[in-house]
Amino acid sequence: MSALPKFDDISMPDSTIEGPSAWYGPDMDANTEWLRPFSDTELAELDDAMRAVKARGDGVIDITRSNFNLPTLGPVLNDTREELLEGRGFVLLRGIPVERYSIEESAMIYYGIGAHLGYGVPQNGKGHVLGHVKDLGYNHEDTNVRIYQTAVRQTFHTDGCDFVSLLCLKPAKSGGLSSIVSSVTMFNEMYKWRPDLAAVLFRPLAVDRRGEVPEGYKGYFDMPPFNWFAGKLSTYYVRRYIQSAERFDDVTKLSEETLEALDLFDELANDPALRLDMEFKPGDIQVLHNHQILHDRTAYEDWAEPERKRHLLRLWLSPEGARPLPEHFIPRYSSITPGDPGRGGIRTPGQILNAPLDAV
Repeated sequence: MSALPKFDDISMPDSTIEGPSAWYGPDMDANTEWLRPFSDTELAELDDAMRAVKARGDGVIDITRSNFNLPTLGPVLNDTREELLEGRGFVLLRGIPVERYSIEESAMIYYGIGAHLGYGVPQNGKGHVLGHVKDLGYNHEDTNVRIYQTAVRQTFHTDGCDFVSLLCLKPAKSGGLSSIVSSVTMFNEMYKWRPDLAAVLFRPLAVDRRGEVPEGYKGYFDMPPFNWFAGKLSTYYVRRYIQSAERFDDVTKLSEETLEALDLFDELANDPALRLDMEFKPGDIQVLHNHQILHDRTAYEDWAEPERKRHLLRLWLSPEGARPLPEHFIPRYSSITPGDPGRGGIRTPGQILNAPLDAV
């Protein structure tokens, strides 16, 4: 068994947190600086870079920042990375003409953009660095199923990586709305109105690994929802997995105080005075800084025709210049070294990284 994390140095802020990461949804809805369309020049550059990949005979998995040349867009994506890490923590890039491309070509363009933001890390035990968010007809109550493989509502959560990104290929017939909220703002609200419950969320809770277990670890890990380290608040939260971790015999049942804190957290995340809702169009790329943004997706009704079904591509990224993380992130993130290709993601024995072109 790998060494267990220590929580001796856990602390919390002694005031609310100021800065661009502490935003409110209605303000963002009224100010769309976070929405950036691609220019015609940038789209042509992306097309050229994709065709160069194909001409070399490379696949999606072979794309790197150095071999996906973006002389104009590259510096823009550098600025985007900085905004994600130090600013509001999210961006929506609009206008990839996915209707012109095969899934492979769209995936190449998307992965190339991602390579300029960070290193792709595996999103599941199968080693997929290119994910497919699609309803596979699974039962969401199965503890070995992850919720993105169904059409039910996700509820607000974070993922196990620094950046999470989605590219919309095809929207649902109805529903499937994306919602995001600043976890910094949520902490501020909790601190102002119920500081006692805010303090509870700085204590470690068991989180279910849902059957994707790194070598030497248990089927769950311990992580506080709120983590205050090096002057930054980093949030890790998946309510479903916190509650399903109670299936393990050595996990302590959640106390009434903890449940009250989690309920308030969920209430704040769903508050329209805090959250921002957005509708994906084909060709939209959303990128979020997981440590300061929670995301959700409403339930959706899909098309009957297989070729029209809702389909998003997903990346988990480890960016250069990422924030420091405390040692107790290691059981979940493997590495806490900023910019390490091995930081974040799901690591399982015998895993080989790959980029499938369909949901498998």
